[in-house]
Amino acid sequence: MKITKLTLYPVEPRWLFLKIDTDEGISGWGEPVVEGKAATVGACVREMEDYLIGKDPRRIEDIFQVLYRGAFYRGGPIITSAISGIEQALWDIKGKFYNMPVYEFLGGSCRDNIDVYCWIGGDRPADVGQAALRQKELGFKAIKMNGTEEMHFIDSFDKVTAVCERVAAIRETCGENFGIAVDFHGRVHKTMAKVLAKELEPFHLMFIEEPVLSENYEAFEEIAKHVSTPIAMGERLFTRWDFKKIFEQGVVDIIQPDLSHAGGILEVRKIAAMAEAYDMAVAPHCPLGPIALAACLQMDACAPNAFIQEQSLGIHYNKGGDLLDYLKDPKTFDYAGGAVQIPSAPGLGIEINEAYVIEKAKKGHNWKNPVWRNADGTVAEW
Repeated sequence: MKITKLTLYPVEPRWLFLKIDTDEGISGWGEPVVEGKAATVGACVREMEDYLIGKDPRRIEDIFQVLYRGAFYRGGPIITSAISGIEQALWDIKGKFYNMPVYEFLGGSCRDNIDVYCWIGGDRPADVGQAALRQKELGFKAIKMNGTEEMHFIDSFDKVTAVCERVAAIRETCGENFGIAVDFHGRVHKTMAKVLAKELEPFHLMFIEEPVLSENYEAFEEIAKHVSTPIAMGERLFTRWDFKKIFEQGVVDIIQPDLSHAGGILEVRKIAAMAEAYDMAVAPHCPLGPIALAACLQMDACAPNAFIQEQSLGIHYNKGGDLLDYLKDPKTFDYAGGAVQIPSAPGLGIEINEAYVIEKAKKGHNWKNPVWRNADGTVAEW
């Protein structure tokens, strides 16, 4: 079996789909994208195309090694995201060829389903108490929200109070056993992160996410001294080599590799295995489309330390398209009781509505995240 063609489809809201065809009529789908840099990642995929044409798509490890190591410069969001989407599509092909879901190649499933959480509140969170209650009434057991808007290196305590008031509203409407994750989104610098994490401690959060930017990894140890709340991070880390220092440091509780950024299904399975050895949980990052989510679920199936899965249904970014729109059967992701079943069909376990994808790709998108500024005019983290 040989790879014959790669086709890229930029589709709303901000996604990039990849279809890889073979000479045996089997095709696979992947999602190689960086949010806000879809065209850049697409160009990177095209640069890799010459090597891929004519290769056996079942030789996934060898192809990964060549794409990652063979061009001298390696890693980073663009190159690794391009590899990730290619790798997902190769697994989809391999699973269809052997008539097995991907997880069967990775040791088999150790679970039937996995809990998922929903996003509420948007970039500038508001009315989160009622929004969380609506998700609870739909059967979900956990939500995640952005914690704060712009926050300077040292900022007003009013902003900390506002975060606590929003979290308190969720606790009041949804009760003590409802899971609440607060994403600092790297918007908060070390000093304010310590304050904010400590003030949120009484609310018994499921986790705080990216309390500081991942490149400031030394600050995680300082924040961990002040709280017992689980700390999560990892969406902006790429491959095992980026995660190494986090494992060695040992203060992060939950890692969040993104299967469309960190190297693909097998690479994240390796990262999850490393995390297990350090007694860390895994909650894969996935505010993306159905192919990325399907890839996550295949990895979740065989990673015993995966405990909850992010998914983008109804997320505030999804304008012009949503998670289930591109599937032939939206019931493939069978949400029930706050969990989703692991798809058991061959490959990634989903069927993409290709005709709809082609139609939507005619419009495409040019999604960019906003640029924020503090009150004094300095650029703020988004």
